[in-house]
Amino acid sequence: MIYLKDKDTYTKKYMSDNNVFADAFNFLIYDGREVIKPENLKTLDTSVLSVPFGDKNTQAPVQKIRDLLKSAEIKEDGENIYLILGVENQSEIHYAIPARNMLYDSLEYARQIESTAKSHRKAKDYRGVSTGEFLSGFYKDDELIPVITLVVYFGADEWTAPRSIFEMFKIKNKEILSFVNDYRINLIAPYELDDEKAEKLHSNLKEVLLYIKNSNDKKKLRNLVQNDKKFSRLERDAVNVINAFTNSKLKINKNQEVVDMCQAIQDMLEDSKNEGRLEGRLEGRLEGKIEGGIISMVKMCKKFGASFSDTVKEVSAEFKLTEEEAKAKVKEIWQ
Repeated sequence: MIYLKDKDTYTKKYMSDNNVFADAFNFLIYDGREVIKPENLKTLDTSVLSVPFGDKNTQAPVQKIRDLLKSAEIKEDGENIYLILGVENQSEIHYAIPARNMLYDSLEYARQIESTAKSHRKAKDYRGVSTGEFLSGFYKDDELIPVITLVVYFGADEWTAPRSIFEMFKIKNKEILSFVNDYRINLIAPYELDDEKAEKLHSNLKEVLLYIKNSNDKKKLRNLVQNDKKFSRLERDAVNVINAFTNSKLKINKNQEVVDMCQAIQDMLEDSKNEGRLEGRLEGRLEGKIEGGIISMVKMCKKFGASFSDTVKEVSAEFKLTEEEAKAKVKEIWQ
C-alpha cells in the first residue's frame, strides 16, 4: 500500500528536478516554448516566515511550508525578468486550495517587502525618503518580484474543486463581487491533458501525466507505452510517481536509473497471472476444506438423529450460507 506521505515524497523529489520544473512552467506560461531554462533556476527555502504589516507592537510572525519554490531568471527581448515560481503537488483534490495558495503568495510578497525594509535599515539610506517610505520600509522605487504558483494534480480523475476564490463564495451578486479581488489557481491535471497539449511538454512529465490519465484503460495504456519511445528509458523518479498513483507495481531495479516500461509492464502482467494462479489454487484448497466440513457436519447430524431441516439450519449458520445454498448442499449429501 502506498501512503499519502510516500506520494508526497515521490512527487516532491520528482518535481524538484529543474528539467521537469522548467517544463511545467513553460507549458503553463509560454504554451510549451522553452523560455525558462533549467540552468537558470535556483532553489529557495520553502519555509515562508513572514511578519504581516502592522506596528511593532501588533506584528505576529506567520510560517507556512510550501512544496517547492524556485527563483527564475528569464531573458526576453534583451530584458532580464525575474520570477518566483512555486509548485504545490496534489495527491488528492483540495477544495480550499485557492485560499491556501493565495496565502502562500501573499506571504511571499510580505517576505520580499520585509527583506527590502531590512536592507534599507542596514544601509541607513534614509536621506530624502518620505515619512510613508520610512514607516513602511518600502520605498517608492522599490519593486516586487512576481510570484506564480502552479498546482500539479497527479490523480487520474477530473479536478472538481474550486479554481478561484469567487467559486468558493456562496454570494454571486456582481455589484458586491466587483469590490472583491479574485484569486485563481493555475492547474495541470492529467484528465485535462489531450494529445495536442501533451506535445507541448518536453520532459518526461508528459509520459507521467499521460500514463496516469490512461491508467484505467489497459488498451490505451498499452498503445501509449508502445508508441512513445521515451517509455523505453523512463527515469526512476518518474516511475516511482507512476507506481504511487496508479498502483501499477512496475519493478525498478535498484542498480538502474532508467526503466524500460514495455518490459516492466510485461513483467507486471506476468506477475499478475502468477498471482491469479496462486489465488485460484488457494481458493480451490479452501473450497475443498469447506466442502469436507459440510459433509462431516451432515453425517454427524444424521448420525445423532437431527432432522433434515435442523441440519440445513446448522450448516447455514456454521458455513455462512443462505438457507437455499445450505439446503442444496445438505440434499446432495443426505441421500
